[in-house]
Amino acid sequence: MLAALKAGKLVLDWRKRQQARAEVRVTIEKLLDKGLPRAYTPELFEQKTAAVFQHVYDAYYGAGRSIYAAA
Repeated sequence: MLAALKAGKLVLDWRKRQQARAEVRVTIEKLLDKGLPRAYTPELFEQKTAAVFQHVYDAYYGAGRSIYAAA
């Protein structure tokens, strides 16, 4: 998932642009939809999607920068 996001979604200033944030969210949803068991309810799917998006938003600034690069 991270490779797919870094390939074209986590661009410079992606967090400032609504369309870029939406593209990241949709990419996360598509990839999770492929990988999660079918037993997940729509509510649980939304929780998982929101948690992953929030982590990506907090950790990846764009243009290849992340909080992990400093560690």
